[in-house]
Amino acid sequence: MAFGKYPPSSIKWRLYCRSVWFILPFLLCLSHIVCGQIRYTIPEELKKGSLIGNIAQDLGLDVQRLRSGRARIVTRQSKQYTELKTDKGILVVNERIDREQLCGDVTPCSFSLEVILENPMELHRITVEILDINDNSPTFRKEEIKFEISESATLGSRFLLASAEDADVGSNGLQKYILTTNDIFGLKQHSSPDGRKYAEMILQKTLDRESEPRISMKLIAVDGGTPPRSGTVNVDITVLDANDNPPLFNQSLYRATVLENALKGTYITTVNASDADSGSNGLVTYRFSNMNEQLADIFHLDEITGTITLVGKVDYEKDKKYEIMIEAMDQGGLTDSSKVQIEIVDVNDNAPVINVMSFSSPVPEDSASGTTVAIIHVSDADSDQNGQIVCTTDPNIPFKIKSTLTNYYALVTDSSFDRELVPEYNITVWAKDSGSPSLSSTTILHLKIADVNDNAPLFDNMVYVAHITENNSPGVSIFSIKARDIDWNQNARISYFLEETQINGSPVSSYVSINTETGDIHAVRSFDYEQIKQLELVVKAQDGGSPPLSSNVTVKILVQDQNDNPPQVLYPVQTGGSVVAEMVPRSADVGYLVTKVVAVDVDSGQNAWLSYKLQKATDRALFEVGLQNGEIRTVRQVTDKDAVKQRLSVIVEDNGQPSRSATVIVNVAVADSFPEVLSEFTDFPHDKEYNDNLTFYLVLALAVVSFLFITSLVVIISVKIYRWRQSRVLYQSNLPVIPYYPPRYSDTLGTGTLQHVYNYEVCRTTDSRKSDCKFVRAGSQNVLIMDPSSTGTMQRIQNEKSILDEPDSPVEVS
Repeated sequence: MAFGKYPPSSIKWRLYCRSVWFILPFLLCLSHIVCGQIRYTIPEELKKGSLIGNIAQDLGLDVQRLRSGRARIVTRQSKQYTELKTDKGILVVNERIDREQLCGDVTPCSFSLEVILENPMELHRITVEILDINDNSPTFRKEEIKFEISESATLGSRFLLASAEDADVGSNGLQKYILTTNDIFGLKQHSSPDGRKYAEMILQKTLDRESEPRISMKLIAVDGGTPPRSGTVNVDITVLDANDNPPLFNQSLYRATVLENALKGTYITTVNASDADSGSNGLVTYRFSNMNEQLADIFHLDEITGTITLVGKVDYEKDKKYEIMIEAMDQGGLTDSSKVQIEIVDVNDNAPVINVMSFSSPVPEDSASGTTVAIIHVSDADSDQNGQIVCTTDPNIPFKIKSTLTNYYALVTDSSFDRELVPEYNITVWAKDSGSPSLSSTTILHLKIADVNDNAPLFDNMVYVAHITENNSPGVSIFSIKARDIDWNQNARISYFLEETQINGSPVSSYVSINTETGDIHAVRSFDYEQIKQLELVVKAQDGGSPPLSSNVTVKILVQDQNDNPPQVLYPVQTGGSVVAEMVPRSADVGYLVTKVVAVDVDSGQNAWLSYKLQKATDRALFEVGLQNGEIRTVRQVTDKDAVKQRLSVIVEDNGQPSRSATVIVNVAVADSFPEVLSEFTDFPHDKEYNDNLTFYLVLALAVVSFLFITSLVVIISVKIYRWRQSRVLYQSNLPVIPYYPPRYSDTLGTGTLQHVYNYEVCRTTDSRKSDCKFVRAGSQNVLIMDPSSTGTMQRIQNEKSILDEPDSPVEVS
């Protein structure tokens, strides 16, 4: 392309100038989509990378917004003519743009593209208009134009010249024809309704074949560019012998229509021209004039009949009409021309095309109504009613279609979601045109609903009851608690915690612990039913959402009793320092109540049910023990032959599994008076175990003292030991304490306990064991207490035989 006639500044302006128009207000848009339109104008043939426009500035957007919104361009062109530089916010040329290839002779020439941004979604349409530059010269299809003209041609005869073709448009297109100077033919130029220019030669001087049988000229086609371009073709004229009547068409313009889906061979129209000459000079033939190769493949003209038929395929979406020049020629070379205009009738042969421009999945279940889910572009290549599209979706799902820009639709939410009810949707989008019959297309969008933490964990029960046996091992599992959360993933991940409460003044965590993952409750310590019978704690189940949701439940842990305590004998009391004896008169009848063994068990239930049995006795035929109440009664009549000193061993056993027991020794004196009892009970052995321990410590003390003081303190130590031994002998001289039930004794409550008040008779010696006893006796008192602290000579104590056959022993527990 030549620019020699223009200054550099004007050249730059012609190549790179652009204009921007904002269309305000914007088209109707959704509340969630920002829409706008921009129009740029650039010349064709710009180099790759040439600036088209600053989109960020013209749309009022920040460059950072283009990056964060993942801005991209969408175009319906087969080639990607433009490129969006998101780092600079500019639109540049991506591929050389040839206006003639893009639009042909259509003006103005433009193409549209859409810029789509996300988060939030924005849609902007950009129209780029391509300005023509004079980069194509006019050309003729043939290298020469030949005419055969009769010499009898009348002045003013017209001869249609072959038209030149210029791919440029506007002022850069074909503007005029120039015929080289001659005095025989003149040139007349014409313009067709579609803007095409053609020329005719007009005979201005009578031809004379004899003087000039051949005429050669040049036809020059010139465009309007700066500088102008031109094309040249030779015009060769052969002068024929006289044929003075040219053919004449009966119509200057023929009109016809054909359906775009018409089959090959379809009749279109017939042209007709007549010639007044006769013979061969009146024989007319027809041919296409100035028709390009594409049309020759579509239409056929019968050169004899003038019938035009369809031999190729026509497409309304490509060309809506065709204009063809027809030439009629007689045998003498005389011609006439006429035009045939063929209009293509649109047929609904194109179904709508659905393109999903942007699709957001998943969508949070708490999305507000009206949230944009997808942007859809629907196009139909048909026109009028056949190209009018209605876009819909299933009315039974919470979505609807809204129109935004032309042929653009937004899929938006129509109500709220609940992922727990419907976790995903298959959305079918229908696009239907208005043709008859109508054509439609569908596409399916698979939308997932993202979970939101809107459900708290739930327990199956309001209160849980668990049991644990006392004396458990620390760390043992007591109970497992489970909660359900119908949310998903992290929102449904449940952790368990103990609420801070107090049990008997101590924190609950000192009693039990809970596994945060599984909900297993473990004992921290060993439980004792006798100390704590029930634990009541609050467990909180909390999910992993943000913010987390939680629920509480009460867990009652009941401690179950275990037979871990033996019976405890409350009466008779066993002491190491004195002997308690029950006195039975020799006149006692059968069933006489001697005493009552009173015992308790701190366990509960059947573990505390006690039974009493006679284990050993001096005379088993004389006494029996009540199985349930522990009462010791005589079985037969007491006789004089019965020994004064009776020793009974009673075992008290609970009902646990396994059972536990305690043994108590009951001393019974069979006598009618206290002196008789005293004579039998005064010789009582020392506690053997106690004496053994005492001997050990005395020997140890003597060894240490002897080592320290050696010989000098032997005499002093001997005296001290002697005196100490004398005091211990007096102290350890025990007399029995004989309890005695008053005659009015009865077990009125049936609980196996005695009355709270016991009466005793006390007798002590005044000088020695041989002296008589002195009594202090009340009217109803029959119990004798013998105080081991009495003073006097007690040297016979260690030589007397014990009244009892066996030494007294403390309560035995098993």
